[in-house]
Amino acid sequence: MELAVYNIKGNKTDRSITLSDTVFGINPNDHAIYLDVKQYLANNRQGTHKSKERSEISGSTRKLKKQKGGGARKGDINSPLFPGGGRVFGPRPRDYSFKLNKKLKKLARKSALYYKAIENNLIIVEDFSFEQAKTKQMIELLNNFNISDKRTLIILFESNKNVYLSTRNLGKVKVTNVTDLNTYDILHANNLMFLESSINEFQKISLEA
Repeated sequence: MELAVYNIKGNKTDRSITLSDTVFGINPNDHAIYLDVKQYLANNRQGTHKSKERSEISGSTRKLKKQKGGGARKGDINSPLFPGGGRVFGPRPRDYSFKLNKKLKKLARKSALYYKAIENNLIIVEDFSFEQAKTKQMIELLNNFNISDKRTLIILFESNKNVYLSTRNLGKVKVTNVTDLNTYDILHANNLMFLESSINEFQKISLEA
């Protein structure tokens, strides 16, 4: 697959990029995508949820009524049967993260990119930078590609503070480095905007063993 390289005004240049079939033309694996996205979401969970159980409630432990003689056996006021009582089998702090091998994660990332490629949701732009961090400049760039109202992921070759700050007030735009590209971000975005240097670097990284 060959894609044209655009300038920041949205016009085609005389250059193009050939996408490697080994990276963008694979047979996609949906289960690998599922596992990678599941891991990403699980690893982002804080796992700090906690509710008090019966033994942790501050309240009288006096027996409320006689053991026998009619009525249910209620125990003390900390019983889960009463308002303010402890919770039965409540959540406890835990770590939700789990590991996946690198080959599976790489397969998931390639599979996600395959879907973006066949849906024509990949945009390659020549390398650019902003002299100042201004949201207006980023909005103008997105308007040039008619994607200002869509979720867009901009993939840079390396960190660029002005580009990042120019998107910080735009809720539908995210900036990442090529080395930090992950399956979740690829799928969550409607469009991927690769810089010319970043697409070349990504293909180089992906072809490495």
